[in-house]
Amino acid sequence: MNVAIVIQGIVGILWVTVVALIVMAVVRASKGNRVGKLTTTILITAVAAVLLTSISAGLVFIQPDQRGVVISALQPKGYREEALQPGLHWIIPYFENVIVYSIARQTYTMSISPLEGEIKGDDSVAARTADGQEVLLDASVIYQADPAQIVHLHINWQSRYKDELVRPLTRGIMRDAVAKYRVEEVYSTKRTQMTQEISDTLRQKLADNGIQLIDFILRNITFSADYAKSVEQKQIAEQQAQQAKFVVEQKRQEAQQAIETAKGQAESVKIRAQADADARVIQAKAEAEALNLIAEVLAANPALLTYQYINKIAPGIQVMLVPNNMPYLLPLPTMGPATPTNSNTLPVPNPTPTP
Repeated sequence: MNVAIVIQGIVGILWVTVVALIVMAVVRASKGNRVGKLTTTILITAVAAVLLTSISAGLVFIQPDQRGVVISALQPKGYREEALQPGLHWIIPYFENVIVYSIARQTYTMSISPLEGEIKGDDSVAARTADGQEVLLDASVIYQADPAQIVHLHINWQSRYKDELVRPLTRGIMRDAVAKYRVEEVYSTKRTQMTQEISDTLRQKLADNGIQLIDFILRNITFSADYAKSVEQKQIAEQQAQQAKFVVEQKRQEAQQAIETAKGQAESVKIRAQADADARVIQAKAEAEALNLIAEVLAANPALLTYQYINKIAPGIQVMLVPNNMPYLLPLPTMGPATPTNSNTLPVPNPTPTP
């Protein structure tokens, strides 16, 4: 509970009571009644009200998220060099007063959206890149008054620090940072680096003026309509180039696949031809070896050829063998039983005549 506020409430009640008693005294005096005791009551109540008013004027309660700067007519510099910390404090009434500053975190937003920023309407930061392109930046600054430098902040800026320090300082630093980079670097490769540079510079500048930077947030980057159109066209061209590259790569892979297939088929034909040639060689070798064996056997057994010849004759053919000095085979259409003679002949069976 804020004791100073309670005392101020009591003081208000006392002064209302004093006024009411004075009215009563005037009414009674107008009727010719005695007002001696009432006058005494009025004086006592008034003295109590004056005392409590003085006490109330000297009591100051500082909230945990506040610090107080004491402006004093009794100090050579006109103020106390130490700020009041959270809690109940006593100052000299009528010679000193306290200006309370919040040390809670605050956010200052500058946005292109009309309803987001501290200032209604387009409050984005317009900046030029190193290559002359205009960009619009949305940003938020989270900050707080430095509790150790509240007196310094009051002397230099008082309550104007948000509009006259935080806002213009942030916008200027952002413009200076953007001017160091090309437009494609601002929104892609160097965005993080640029944001860190803005944050570091802003932190140092604010600290010199009694403000602590909690965080700097680069919320959005917007380009001019012409540049946005050129970026879109560039992206379309890059996508088309990627598509063409993909098609070329696909055709290359198909050609490579066809080459590999042709190589495989050629290799298969080559292997098959080699296998056929090897088979023929093997077959020729086998036939040559067989002929050699046959020649060796015939050389050792000349009559074997005649024997093989006889075996190949069909069993239904009838022949007559004549003497060996007449090597002819004569067909015999009909033959009877053989009569033994002295000739050099061989008997043959009488076959059944064929129609």
